Amino acid sequence: MTYYMCINCKRTIDHESALKRVKCPYCGSKILVKTRPNTVKKVKAI
Repeated sequence: MTYYMCINCKRTIDHESALKRVKCPYCGSKILVKTRPNTVKKVKAI
């Protein structure tokens, strides 16, 4: 599932709520950023 984070209040908003409104339901900010999972790439040393 895709989640978005509000730049202003740092709260997480689910995909369904973000599609219904362009504003953050908590603080009213119009800037939402899609969150990405933390991934670590392993590189083999030569």
